[in-house]
Amino acid sequence: MTVSFWESTVQFFWREESLPVLIIALFLAFLLFHFIKEERRSVINTLNFFLVCLVGQFASGLIHALEFSTVAGVLHEAFIIGAGIALIRLSGLLIFRVALLRARMTPPRIAEDIFVIIAYIGWGMVRLRYAGLDLGSIVATSAMITAVVAFAMQDTLGNILGGLALQLDNSIQIGDWIKADDITGRVVDIRWRSTLVETRNWETVVFPNSQLMKNKFLVLGRRSDQPVQWRRWIWFGVGLGTTPTKVVRAVEEAILQAEINNVAKSPAPNCVLMEIDKGYARYALRYWLTDLAADDATDGVMRWHVYTALERAGVKLAEQNVQYIREKEKHDEAAQQSELSRRVKTLKHVELFEQMTDDELHKLAARLRYTPFAKGNVITKQGAPAQHWLFIIINGEAEVYLETPSGEKRTLNVLTKGDFFGEMSLMTGAPRAASVIARTDVECYRLDKEDFEEIMLERPSIADEISHNLVERRAQLDSAMRNMGEQSLHNEVHQQHNEVLATIKRFFGL
Repeated sequence: MTVSFWESTVQFFWREESLPVLIIALFLAFLLFHFIKEERRSVINTLNFFLVCLVGQFASGLIHALEFSTVAGVLHEAFIIGAGIALIRLSGLLIFRVALLRARMTPPRIAEDIFVIIAYIGWGMVRLRYAGLDLGSIVATSAMITAVVAFAMQDTLGNILGGLALQLDNSIQIGDWIKADDITGRVVDIRWRSTLVETRNWETVVFPNSQLMKNKFLVLGRRSDQPVQWRRWIWFGVGLGTTPTKVVRAVEEAILQAEINNVAKSPAPNCVLMEIDKGYARYALRYWLTDLAADDATDGVMRWHVYTALERAGVKLAEQNVQYIREKEKHDEAAQQSELSRRVKTLKHVELFEQMTDDELHKLAARLRYTPFAKGNVITKQGAPAQHWLFIIINGEAEVYLETPSGEKRTLNVLTKGDFFGEMSLMTGAPRAASVIARTDVECYRLDKEDFEEIMLERPSIADEISHNLVERRAQLDSAMRNMGEQSLHNEVHQQHNEVLATIKRFFGL
């Protein structure tokens, strides 16, 4: 009796196709578990569902052995349908999440969902047909039911059809940045019911597909046959006492020469006078952002570049509705004296001026101009006509480099607090021998030829003292470029001193 019972159970439960189906399920699960680690939880759940269906088929075999044939047949067929659904799910994951991605195809998630749903329906109808049901009569009698279901699920169907339409007409793609109402974010998934959008605030917004179909939305940074980039506006105001030509030139020259991350080179940034109102001119710096996730950070960098460019040009931003508390004259005078002392102390550490008297240093300190640079600003350009400026770094780091004819950049030195550069241009009018770029935000004092000329005319012997330092620094630069030895450096200093001195005297009219 026992042997007959178990034989009946196994014969009803274990069919010829059972072993191949089990092997296929385990093989699919193994591949998915290996290739898509982020979907392991889904794979495990699907495999568990398949194993539950196998257990259910065994249970139906037990019921059949107890001679409840009708119940056993219904349960067995239901669990076979469930096992088939699990295999379809695993196959869909393998096709869409592994095979197509490795073939460099990125189908939308909604395509996978629709494929799997159609396969589910097809598999169910095939099994019903094997169970002896007439599918023709089912289709004929289900028209009314379908109409009722469609009416009840019109929102869901609208979302499904909306998702299909969004995909078919290429309205949006995964990775696009969109703006709908007051929400801006990146599309990360388009599903059968909704579209998922991740914002910069680490929020995931779920848009029903029907809502996107009915309402307008912006796709940011997309233009036909153009790279993805989005125009941004940086607004600032300047008093009417400064001509627009000076403002635009100062800002555009600084921005176009600077190396700024996430800013497109083409179209090039440009500065435009937008309006004149209430005693000041309103300008906009327009640039194209290449990484739409870095909008605020890049805007901040561009604002800092605008500020430093205007500061170097001696242009002050307009004061709008700001009340300033005026400090006492005594406090202002003390602050000026403190700044002057700081400048004199800085000049004393510059070897060019080590032979100058305290009075001369004080005169020179009063003529220095505070000149800030934002990170990435090109301070001087190799080969550019001299602007007769000397820069003394008071904060930050700047990199000195040479550009070879092939376009290669070779770093010569990194300048820090207390270092200076541009002395040959200041003293002789020579073109820039090397380029200098701000590695960090850099604060400098700038000395112009016109401000230094008065001191030189009062005591021409300064030229002879400075010429020694100039020749030594020039020889060091040549040594770096030509890998010269100490003897060569000494000979170079001796040969160039008289020539440099004569150039200084001629340049300053001594």
